[in-house]
Amino acid sequence: MVHDVASSSSQPKFAEMVKHVIDIGVPEELRLSDRSNLREVNKDAYTPECISIGPIHLGKQGLETMQEYKLRYMKFFWNRVSNEPFMQSYKHYLEDKEQDIRRCYLEKFTDKLPTEKFVDMMLLDAVFIMELFLRNYELKSQSSTHEQKRDDLIMKQFCLARNIARDLILLENQIPFFVLVELYETVVLHNQCKEHHISFVNLALKYFEFYDPHVSSSVENGLICSSKETCKPKSEGNHAHFTDLIRFSYLPTKKQQKEASHILRTATKLQDSGVYFEKGDGKRKLLDITFEKKQILSLCLCLGFLQCMNHFKARFRIPQLKVDHNTECLLRNLIAFEQCHYPEETYICNYVSLIDSLIHTQLDVELLVEKEVIVHELGSHKDVASLVNGLCKHVVTNSSTCYFETINDLNQHYKNKWYHTMASLRLVYFRDLWRASSTVVGIAVLIFAVFQFIRALRLLYKI
Repeated sequence: MVHDVASSSSQPKFAEMVKHVIDIGVPEELRLSDRSNLREVNKDAYTPECISIGPIHLGKQGLETMQEYKLRYMKFFWNRVSNEPFMQSYKHYLEDKEQDIRRCYLEKFTDKLPTEKFVDMMLLDAVFIMELFLRNYELKSQSSTHEQKRDDLIMKQFCLARNIARDLILLENQIPFFVLVELYETVVLHNQCKEHHISFVNLALKYFEFYDPHVSSSVENGLICSSKETCKPKSEGNHAHFTDLIRFSYLPTKKQQKEASHILRTATKLQDSGVYFEKGDGKRKLLDITFEKKQILSLCLCLGFLQCMNHFKARFRIPQLKVDHNTECLLRNLIAFEQCHYPEETYICNYVSLIDSLIHTQLDVELLVEKEVIVHELGSHKDVASLVNGLCKHVVTNSSTCYFETINDLNQHYKNKWYHTMASLRLVYFRDLWRASSTVVGIAVLIFAVFQFIRALRLLYKI
């Protein structure tokens, strides 16, 4: 594949541009330091398994195979844009911004890389990511050609595509977001003749939504732009990298943080007090967790056994969390990013802490799985409990949380003994329609028997 790129007679200047990209070495001194306490808990969760992006894991053993894929995608991208002046202009942009880009990393990861190799590395990684995102978008919109599908080895192999997506969200495997935005706006958009196109933020979110469906809620909540708009959301220039973008896509609607009065009870204990766990609808962001109840009607929450009687329920609504072997990796990287850059806005940490409070044993997981709040692909419910309980290890946060109102309301609900009584009635006598029907019939028979007894006493008294 490398020889095909270099020997193309129709694209001599393109071959000249990439000849230095083919073999980018990395000195041993750039290997990552493992001093972070968060990283020590599970090093694999922060380490790429398939592809290296940026200088930190550059040249790592086991990741060399993807260099050929990168070069293949670079050829595809060149065939897509077919505009050498724009590509040369973009490479000059990388050269001008070299020092700004280097400052995005610790000096020990970049000081041994000379300018030429550093710029070539950024060019190759940026072009690979851009072509990957564009091909994914075309595949979803059914605008890709048969030849594109046939030649695309990544999109045809779901496991490989998922592993690449997993590596692209790692905190240690990033290139600056502005590098990609510049490539998209100065090269890709100038080549497009379509009336409608989306911003690079939405292009990225469209790619990551197959990895986690909750990412798509950000697109549905107003980030998509039309041809009449600027196609540059207010938030686009503020993202540092993809880890930052994924965090942004999860953020709750209400971002105010205050101190909660007490720690939240476990899921099984909350159920014993009449709390009804409910899967949030698909339009909610992952962190949009709410507790809803009608103060008067919820006093008879035992009547909420029917779906149409939701007003009688104390509803704890949590967007569905899909747990697989990559979930720990995703959450740990988001937590680490927050710990370093958002110590006063620890929304991901708040979310993980709340889920951790709900789950203490496999019985709590079993309840949440039954209610479809959690769907997992792990071996057992116990594995899910162990995963969740280990996420908060070495995480340092303040006592404030964005779920202070929800936690306080749930604790007040739990302290009310009446709700425990109603919950017992519901679990024993109103669990489902048939049991509720039997209970109603039994009550009717009891009332009829009482009236008959009173009638008999009155007759006896008259006699």
